[in-house]
Amino acid sequence: MSNIKTLAEPHTASEEPTCGKGLAEQSALPAKLGELIASLAENLEVHLTALDLTDENARKERTAYVSLAKKHRDIAAQLTVVAGEMAGYRDLPMGRHDEQAMLDPKVFEIFETFTKLEQELLALLQEQVEQNQTMLAEMRNAG
Repeated sequence: MSNIKTLAEPHTASEEPTCGKGLAEQSALPAKLGELIASLAENLEVHLTALDLTDENARKERTAYVSLAKKHRDIAAQLTVVAGEMAGYRDLPMGRHDEQAMLDPKVFEIFETFTKLEQELLALLQEQVEQNQTMLAEMRNAG
């Protein structure tokens, strides 16, 4: 019996955690990141309307923003595709697992790194949200 199934014993068959359900639950991360990156692309694109293209530096800025917006749109599209694929595995039948392989310290280390990176992302987002909220307030006051 795998370590995962042991943890799942109190659940009914329909509620039993599976790797497929785990993938589906984790799909929220790439889905939300895709939305965020798409919104960043949109912000870059709307900024283009403010550029005075008679200015050489504004033309350079336009080139940079157009390139970055396209790349961000591509990334967002890929994240959306990955999220959809992950969500689609919700009903993937649970395969047999080697419990010893699941207990390998490397499994723990990799998951620990993932969790640390999530925490770092959360801190970065909190910092950026504060900065962006300040900018929004300044924009409201200017208008």
